[in-house]
Amino acid sequence: MSRAFRELLKKIGSGAHTSKDLTRAEAAQAMTMMLTQAATPAQIGAFLIAHRIKRPTGAELAGMLDAYEQLGPKVPAINSAQPVVILSQPYDGRDRTIPLSILTALVLAAAGCPVLQHGGERMPTKEGIPLIDLWRGLGVDWSGCSLAQIQQILEATNLGFVYLPTHFPQAQALVPYREQIGKRPPLATLELIWSPYAGPCHVVAGFVHPPTETMIQEALTLRGVTEFTTVKGLEGSCDLPQERTAIIGLYSVVDGEASLTRLRLHASDYGLGGKNPAWANLNDSIVAMEAVLDGRFNQLRQALLWNSGFYLWQYNDFENLTEGIQQAAKLLDSGQVKQQLKYLKQVCDTHFQKFCSL
Repeated sequence: MSRAFRELLKKIGSGAHTSKDLTRAEAAQAMTMMLTQAATPAQIGAFLIAHRIKRPTGAELAGMLDAYEQLGPKVPAINSAQPVVILSQPYDGRDRTIPLSILTALVLAAAGCPVLQHGGERMPTKEGIPLIDLWRGLGVDWSGCSLAQIQQILEATNLGFVYLPTHFPQAQALVPYREQIGKRPPLATLELIWSPYAGPCHVVAGFVHPPTETMIQEALTLRGVTEFTTVKGLEGSCDLPQERTAIIGLYSVVDGEASLTRLRLHASDYGLGGKNPAWANLNDSIVAMEAVLDGRFNQLRQALLWNSGFYLWQYNDFENLTEGIQQAAKLLDSGQVKQQLKYLKQVCDTHFQKFCSL
């Protein structure tokens, strides 16, 4: 048993009236002790459920990110004129709507904007579809790549993926606790704002509840992040909804002053409203994705134009959202996005063959 960890656990776990928030340094210490297994399984499980009940603060999330920074993987920086966009999604996946972010990433990559994603396999408590399964369905398996290979692939194709079981086994070792405690721990919020990249990047973090957005803002500001985006997205992801207002926060720090630009966008105003693409199963989703890449019209294409058009507008210097949507359609209709996927497969296959020959 770790007596130092026990003191941290006592601080957050003593009840509604007497529990106290951890300082940033204490949160970093607690996260480090969990990642390194200095704390016992009983202590780790107790901490995760107690922290969920108490609710994390921005300072605590900043401290936990400090620990991830110290112990976690970092893809080496690539030679890029613009920051790498980190498109996040809850690690426990999706089960109501089709994830759009890998198609969005392909569109951005085809436009010259580098994108890095991260995640693992199916995960408690939701056990929804993870991004890695969708990538595999499209013929790309990131699980066997080293960080050096991911850097090379990212530089060549503008696409990369950090796979938790391979690249961050210490964090992967905490996954079973999610099933055992039966609730999402604060780690789920931490993962939405973590950046496993060593160079300039722009984090796009999804959220569901407004207090989570506030925590994200506080944590990243304390970490010295000067620009990031929050999205009240589908199932906590950074996918913009079509059926309701897309609520977006554009955060920046200029001359030491933090500012927020709040966007409220309606897909129907751009002819892209309708139902969010519903999740059925992996096979049907891959078929729909491949149809979109082939230039065919379906419900998923509308959702993709809405999402990729927005992100092209924000991160590829288009004058307005309409221009971003038009460029997304052009990239899809010309076959450039499909070609981007084909090129990604070729580059990944080359790196895999080199790995097997060692």
